[in-house]
Amino acid sequence: MLAGAFAVTAWLLSGVVVSGGVWGYIWVSALFGIVNLFIGTILRIITLPLTLLTFGLFLIIVNALLLELTDALSSHLTIDDFFWSAIFAAIILSLATMLLDWLVRLVLAPAMAT
Repeated sequence: MLAGAFAVTAWLLSGVVVSGGVWGYIWVSALFGIVNLFIGTILRIITLPLTLLTFGLFLIIVNALLLELTDALSSHLTIDDFFWSAIFAAIILSLATMLLDWLVRLVLAPAMAT
């Protein structure tokens, strides 16, 4: 699902490029998941006061930093600049993930009920 969200993000933003086809999207999403799990957790704990002060909006900056870190670790992801591309990518990636999650739940819920 995250690979689909990366595809939507790369399609909408010219500053975000994922190379390598389908496997490139799967690799970038897996790497972002690992980075988010370990480093993202630590960053969210450290920045909790600032996140509370900004009513959660600082989490966009944290997610943009995690995207930049994923960009640095992978040759399949390229993000042009931090201020516009990474921040907008963090917003679009979050929205696309929520939308895809909702659609999958909507499709699978009737199938699981029977």
